[in-house]
Amino acid sequence: MMRRSIRSALALVFAPVTPASAQDPVRDAAFIETEVVRLWPGRAPGATADTPEQTPTMTIFRPQKGRANGAAVVVAPGGGYIELAGNIEGRQVADWFASRGVTAFVLRYRYGPTARLPIPLLDGARAIRSVRANAKRYGIDPARVGMIGFSAGGHLSAMTAAAADRGYATAADSVDRQSSRPDFLVLGYPWLEATVVDAQGHSPYCTFAGKACDPRQYERFVPTKAVTAAMPPTFIYHTNSDIVVRADGILRFYDALRANGVATELHVFAKGEHGTGLGGSDPALARWPELMEHWLRAIGVLGR
Repeated sequence: MMRRSIRSALALVFAPVTPASAQDPVRDAAFIETEVVRLWPGRAPGATADTPEQTPTMTIFRPQKGRANGAAVVVAPGGGYIELAGNIEGRQVADWFASRGVTAFVLRYRYGPTARLPIPLLDGARAIRSVRANAKRYGIDPARVGMIGFSAGGHLSAMTAAAADRGYATAADSVDRQSSRPDFLVLGYPWLEATVVDAQGHSPYCTFAGKACDPRQYERFVPTKAVTAAMPPTFIYHTNSDIVVRADGILRFYDALRANGVATELHVFAKGEHGTGLGGSDPALARWPELMEHWLRAIGVLGR
């Protein structure tokens, strides 16, 4: 979400895939096959043009043939709702899941001045519905579709889960008949209180969004306020030294989940900058995906 770190890490996850080295079987597993799909066959709701910026898509990373376990996950990169960290919080995460048998869908949701909230949330809900609606085609179990998000993507993922519905049985679009609720939720340093308005009438969301952003128009998009017992099992990772998204909001969200009886696991590391993705070279933070893997096995997403 920090502009400097995001811009330096930003990569085009949706560019043509270069085959991985034959000496790296983990990456090979995720690079066997990819595909880009649109969330809507025509112009997306709320879009005013057919440009790439206003056309939400998913890039699919399938496990190596014969290694898929039937689970799926939608990956929402961060970027402060002004860009996408498509490599460190997108493609690398998809590689990790695909190498463990989970079909990963990296979500390119809409962002920027033409896609203020709630437009990105429409894309998050549509992504979950789309994966379920096409479960047979993707070879996945529609009852094992999760979501992982980082920073702003964590806000989007948490809001997608908190505002989920069962779908609309009479909808003409078969995708809209599907539930938008993820079956499991993973949040990495999520920007959960992005739209909270302070005593001076400001919000972090509008600080990033720039001019012509009225904080009061977006203060309803706070996941913590929308938590109910219907939330899926949730895993959260954060650090105490993150100065971009402080841990206080994550702790409030965790307390709300526990108060509603939601199965929750939280790990707050002592040190670590914002935007580290899977942990990078930090020996402590690099352990958090291992903790997540144990959790995913415990809830039945991965084989034991």
